[in-house]
Amino acid sequence: MKVLVINCGSSSVKYMLFDMATEKRLAKGVIECIGLPEAYFNNQFTGSEETKESCKAKNHIESVEIILKKLLDPAAGMIKNIDEIAAVGHRVVHGGDKFADSVPINEEVMQGLKECFDIAPLHTPHHYAGIEATQKLLSGVPEVVVFDTAFHQTIPDYAYMYALPYALYEKFHIRRYGFHGTSHKYVAQRAAKLLKKPLQDTKLITCHLGNGCSITAVQGGKSIDTSMGFTPLEGLVMGTRCGDIDPAIIVNLLDHHEITPETLNTLLNKKSGLYGISGLSGDLRTVLKAAASGNDRARLAVDMFCYRAKKYISSYIGVLNGIDGIVFTAGIGENSPTIREKACQGLQNMGIEIDPEANNGVSSDERVISTAHSPVKIMVIPTNEELMIARETVRVLTNA
Repeated sequence: MKVLVINCGSSSVKYMLFDMATEKRLAKGVIECIGLPEAYFNNQFTGSEETKESCKAKNHIESVEIILKKLLDPAAGMIKNIDEIAAVGHRVVHGGDKFADSVPINEEVMQGLKECFDIAPLHTPHHYAGIEATQKLLSGVPEVVVFDTAFHQTIPDYAYMYALPYALYEKFHIRRYGFHGTSHKYVAQRAAKLLKKPLQDTKLITCHLGNGCSITAVQGGKSIDTSMGFTPLEGLVMGTRCGDIDPAIIVNLLDHHEITPETLNTLLNKKSGLYGISGLSGDLRTVLKAAASGNDRARLAVDMFCYRAKKYISSYIGVLNGIDGIVFTAGIGENSPTIREKACQGLQNMGIEIDPEANNGVSSDERVISTAHSPVKIMVIPTNEELMIARETVRVLTNA
C-alpha cells in the first residue's frame, strides 16, 4: 500500500511517498515559491541524489500535478500509474475544537475546515487548497486529514482553559489547542520502545525544538498539557516568536506607542525570540556562533531560550508527578548538544543527569544521552511527522 503525504503552505507543497508494507520512504520533495517566477522543485527518490529544477507552478493544483508527473516518470520507477497510490494523507495545522482525531475527508469535513479558517488564517486555507488539488487530480482515492492539534485534545479542561470570561470560550472557542501534535505523538511512541516499557505505563516530557518550539507532558501516550496555546505564539522562546509574555505589554504597546495590531502581530511573531534579543538571526546556529565569539546579546538569547525550556520541563515534572524520560527532537533538539545540556542543567535533584560524552556524540540515530545511573532517561529521537501522517492515514482507512 503506497500512501502519499501532502503538506501545503502558503507558497509551498511538500510531499513524501511511503510503501506502508515496510514503512519505507520511496520519495520526497518540495515545490517552493508557488506563483512566483523563481518557483523551484527539490526532489529525491530513494537511492538517488537530490535534484533541484525550476518549475512553473501558479497554484497548488499545478504543484501537485508536477509532483505526480515526477512520480510517474518511467526513469524514476516510483509508480507506473496513479492507481498505485492507495491513499493520501494531509497535514492540517489547526482543527479547532471540531476535530479531536484524524478523519477521512468528506463534504462535512471540508465544511468544518472552512470554519477553522478564522483561527488559523495563515495555514488552514492553504491546506484546504491542497486537499482540493488532490481531490481533483486523484479522484476516487481515499484521503485523510491529520491535525497537529488532535493529539492535544486529551488535555483536561482545567489545563486548556484560559481564565478569561467563559463567554469568550463559548462564543469564540478561545482555549489552548497546542501544536506539533504529530511530532509529539511519534516521539512518545518511539521513546516507549527505547525505554522498553508499554506506552500506557510511561510518563514523558517531549521537547520539539526547532524554529517553532513546544514542550508537552505525555502520560500513558496522551497529551495532558503543552506549552503552545490558542496559537503557536505562546510558550517557549522561539526563532522569531516571543513565547510567554505579560499580556498587559500588548495593551501598553497599542495604547501608548502608536503600534497598529498588524505591526504588533509582526513584532510578536516575526521580530521577537532569538532574533529580537540577539538582533542577529532567528537561526540558533548563527546565534550560538556569535555567543561563542563573545556577543553578549547572543549569549543572552541562548540563555533565555534554555531557561524557558528548563522552566517548562520542571513544571511538567510536577504535573506528571515524576517522569520516566525526556525526549529532544526537531532541528534544534536533535542537533544542538549545547541546548540539550543547558536545558537540563541544574536538574540533578529531579533525577536528570546528562552524559556529556553521549550528548556531544554525532549521530542521527535514536539514542539515550543520560548517564547510566540517571533515574530519568534523556533521549534524542529524530521526529518523523510524515511517517506518522502515513500511519494515521492507514489507521483511519482500515479502522485499525
